[in-house]
Amino acid sequence: MSLLSRVSAPPAVHDLAHLVAAVLANPEGAAPRELRQARRPVPAPQPLRFTAGPAGLGTSAARILTLYTAGSAAHDGGPRVRHLSSAPTGPGTSAMRNRRASTVPELYCPPPLRDDPALGDEVNDRLLEWARETGIYAGRLDGLRAADFGRLIMLTHPDSDDPDRLLAAAKCALAEWAVDDHYCDDESAGAAPQLLGARLVVGYAAVDPAHPPVRYTPDVERAMRSDPVLVALRSALEHLARYASWSQTARLRHEICALFVAFDGEASWRTAGRTPPVWEYLVARQFNSFLPCITITDAVGGYELPHAEYAEPRVRRAVSMAATASTLVNDLYSMAKEDDDSAANFNLPKLIAVQEKCSEREAVERSVEIHDELVHAFEAEAAALSLTGSPALRRYLAGVWAWLGGNREWHSGTARYNGGDTA
Repeated sequence: MSLLSRVSAPPAVHDLAHLVAAVLANPEGAAPRELRQARRPVPAPQPLRFTAGPAGLGTSAARILTLYTAGSAAHDGGPRVRHLSSAPTGPGTSAMRNRRASTVPELYCPPPLRDDPALGDEVNDRLLEWARETGIYAGRLDGLRAADFGRLIMLTHPDSDDPDRLLAAAKCALAEWAVDDHYCDDESAGAAPQLLGARLVVGYAAVDPAHPPVRYTPDVERAMRSDPVLVALRSALEHLARYASWSQTARLRHEICALFVAFDGEASWRTAGRTPPVWEYLVARQFNSFLPCITITDAVGGYELPHAEYAEPRVRRAVSMAATASTLVNDLYSMAKEDDDSAANFNLPKLIAVQEKCSEREAVERSVEIHDELVHAFEAEAAALSLTGSPALRRYLAGVWAWLGGNREWHSGTARYNGGDTA
């Protein structure tokens, strides 16, 4: 058994999962009593650092999270949130208890709040049909089905059981993944670092339409229709528009723009033959992350977080830390796959091993510490913000927390990172 296959993820706090489920089930209610009774200050930001265990902001979360007492319970009245047992379930977790005896560090991560395989299959089936129509992953649809992105979206958006809403989120996620695979990483699918910047400029026009002079409009339209990735990006945003306001759509466009900038930054490391220092990689990873997927949590859930609250610096900080942490999960689970790829790949453990001159095991342990500190910091900040924020903000932060758990659960079981021939 490889080192990475033994990285496990215990529930962050069982009672916290129940409290988050209660918020999702009763979104318009007041802050839960346990939350109101435990107002605590959140310390100022501190720099990330490698330690023998969670430290800094991570340890401050332990004090704030004492508010989630053993007496907290989920409200049973929420029709759209189906709760699981307090321990993680589903693919990749059957041997969890045995793996915890290992000396490999565990990820501090929420459990999934819902596991509905039938709903995940429904979303995945519809997503595969859409991929076939757009032309992305041509010749690789069997692998795409095995990757089970429908399950990812089912797990990460537990406050919606509408297959079409979930499909809108799945299309956006897969279109963004297709940009990464077809343009950035997979040379067999056409990736070419030297062309990436130009492709991303045109790609962004599929997300935020370009408006050239009339005589050039047909040329732009032909380009949009000739590239499956551009077709997918445009189609995904059109589907999301059924459920998202213009403000929510603009928010997603902003996060996709930042994602594309980070894609181009990574390409510059490759073309220059340069290994970035860990600090630079972590800066880039905040933007080359799942933030575009996370940002539409409210649109998928059927409500809207006002722009003024989403843009508030403390909210932005909390959500950004959660996005980075979720993407470091991807770094850990994708290590084996990336080692097999022909293109040069960057991930946090690999860079720590180079910079710190340590073993792979030590680099993985330090990567887990960074991940855990970010999750602790998010929980601390989110708990404090939930005390004073609107019901929409409270629900949004609960949704982000749930997204972390669903994301980890999917990574632990998907064939994309756990063996098998996948897209």
